[in-house]
Amino acid sequence: MTTEHKEDKKIVLVVDDAPANIHVVNEILHHTYKVRIAINGTKALELANATPPPDLILLDVVMPGMDGYEVCTRLKADPATRDIPVIFLTGQTEITDETRGFEVGAVDYIHKPFSPAVVAARVHTHLALREIREQLAQQLQTIRGELETARQIQLSILPREIPQFAGLDIAARYIPMTSVAGDFYDFIVVDKNRIGILVADVSGHGLSAALIASMLKIAFAAQSHHADDPVRVLSGLNEILCGKFQGHYVTAAYALIDTRAGTLRYAGAGHPPLVIREKMTGKTRCVAENGLFLGYFPEAEYSETEVSFREGDSVLLYTDGIPEMTDQSEEQFGEKRLKLFLDEHHDLPASQFADTLLDRLSVWSGRPSGEGPDDDVTLLTIHFQDAEKRAETSIREQAQAG
Repeated sequence: MTTEHKEDKKIVLVVDDAPANIHVVNEILHHTYKVRIAINGTKALELANATPPPDLILLDVVMPGMDGYEVCTRLKADPATRDIPVIFLTGQTEITDETRGFEVGAVDYIHKPFSPAVVAARVHTHLALREIREQLAQQLQTIRGELETARQIQLSILPREIPQFAGLDIAARYIPMTSVAGDFYDFIVVDKNRIGILVADVSGHGLSAALIASMLKIAFAAQSHHADDPVRVLSGLNEILCGKFQGHYVTAAYALIDTRAGTLRYAGAGHPPLVIREKMTGKTRCVAENGLFLGYFPEAEYSETEVSFREGDSVLLYTDGIPEMTDQSEEQFGEKRLKLFLDEHHDLPASQFADTLLDRLSVWSGRPSGEGPDDDVTLLTIHFQDAEKRAETSIREQAQAG
């Protein structure tokens, strides 16, 4: 005997056009469950949409007018009833009949003549399974809510806007693989002529990588007093991050751009190389100056390299989600294609260049629209503008602001 209060009993809808079958099933179930009765498909659909709805439906296959297959098909097509488990009642034993039942959405079969033990066990099992599914759905909804909160928090640590520098056209793009990501980028304005740019990538994915990426916000801000020294910036980040986590590491690239001197000083920590295109020579090359990745080796040392730039040159900073993006045959996009893309599109404004590159990567990967990448993707593109380009960008920005 059940100890449930009457109002707490689960509701079972029994659908059968034979009074004898209804009587048998009712005798088996009525002590444990609330039993509703329908003698045809039309009434079954009506009772399935009643308030409160049934928790489970026992549905005869062979009925005049609307048979059980059609009733089940309609139930599964209706968002209000599609999650109610349906068990078919049948005297048929052909495999093709059972297969059809599963195809239209039934979860099980009970064969006639009815065994009280089998009926009770099947009903109990599928009600328990539904309760578990509902609990999992609620837990999943809670997790999704927490991930959305985490996503909003993580987005809040990224720069709200890109610093404006005369002679620089900068665009940034950030595409997480999941709700939260391990990529990070930020800027430090040293003075009116110098800006430091950091791009970093935490190994792994998900919440743990995102938490470490969040740590980078504070760690990078702590480097502001020596932001004009790329080596000290990476050394300082490494000192702060070491010992703070296990099983992860951080790659990073830091570039200090001096618009007055026309120089870019660059240092890396296990990160993909900077890509630069020189307008005068028409050549595109990679610049790598890498020490060990961050957060793992307390005694790691870093070095920097300096390159000169002129008006019309372009630079790319990025995470490995770009060159390592694969197509349907698992071939990577690679640095060679990235350099070629920069060669072919260097004359685009930075923002348009970034969007065009991301579109190209989407086509390369062959993934359906809206499907995320296999890895987090971050891109910083910097165009050193000549006077004509600078004027065009200024006019365009003013038009957009208006």
